Formats: sequence, structure tokens, C-alpha cells
Amino acid sequence: MILPIAGPGEVLGLSATLSDIPYEVTAETLEPTQLKHVHRLEFVEFLGAHAAVGRKAAKTIAKEYHSVFLDARRLALSGSAAGKLVQLLLEWANTSACGKPEFRFTMALTQEELANMAGTSRETVTRLLNQFERDHLITRRGASLTIVDSPGLTLFAQ
Repeated sequence: MILPIAGPGEVLGLSATLSDIPYEVTAETLEPTQLKHVHRLEFVEFLGAHAAVGRKAAKTIAKEYHSVFLDARRLALSGSAAGKLVQLLLEWANTSACGKPEFRFTMALTQEELANMAGTSRETVTRLLNQFERDHLITRRGASLTIVDSPGLTLFAQ
């Protein structure tokens, strides 16, 4: 199962580190990446010495919890494969937009991986993406995907 995709500067394993339990998942990079490992004891001591960092860590864990909740809700409550796929695409587009009006992002996942995240089959993802493109809801150019009709895409998924 593919869980959230981490971006630049994100901390992995924070909740496991703070609760002193093994990290439950593995990580895989989609592109060349630089990682920095911090030993648990050093990190906990650092948090003790810097209250502002501790508050930021608490906010990060709360944000992770919220994200997991939204993922579970998307998988459990979306009645259709189209709804699940649309929600994923809109989430990624909103994250990539950074306040810009254009909903364009690079699809770093294969259709098989996208299907895994949406809880459906690769064939269904392929069929839906082709349908979205035929209906002029999205455009694709290589790995770049642009949502050209966000309201229409949302309606299609209902």
C-alpha cells in the first residue's frame, strides 16, 4: 500500500521516534534524494532544549493524523473508483498549485501505483484518465497532468 508522498523538508518517522516504537513503514524515493538521519536520543534531547521545535513537532504529528484521516475517509466513503481518483488528483493539484490558479503537477507515480493509492485497479485508472481527457477535464503531456475543469471533474466523480 502506498501511503502519503513526502515532499522536500518533511520529517519521516516522527511519531515512531517520539513514542519509541519501530517505524511501521518503509520509504522509497521517486527521484534522487538527499536524506538526513538523526538518532532518536539526539532528537529527543534537541526537543527538550528547544520548546519551539517541540511545538512544531506536535503540529507536524497533528497534520499527519489529519492526512491519514482524510485518506481513510477517501477510501472508505467514496462510492466510486472515479471519486477516489478525482480526490487524489485534486489533492495533488492543490498541493502543487502553491496559490497559483493553474492545477498542474507532475505525476511521479505509475498508473499501477496510482491505482494502489485509490484502492482500485490499474485498468480502471487507465480507463478513467482516458475518459477525463476525452471529456476535456484534464490534459496530459508526458508525466505532467493539468486539471482544466476542476468543477467538471468533481461532478464526474459523483
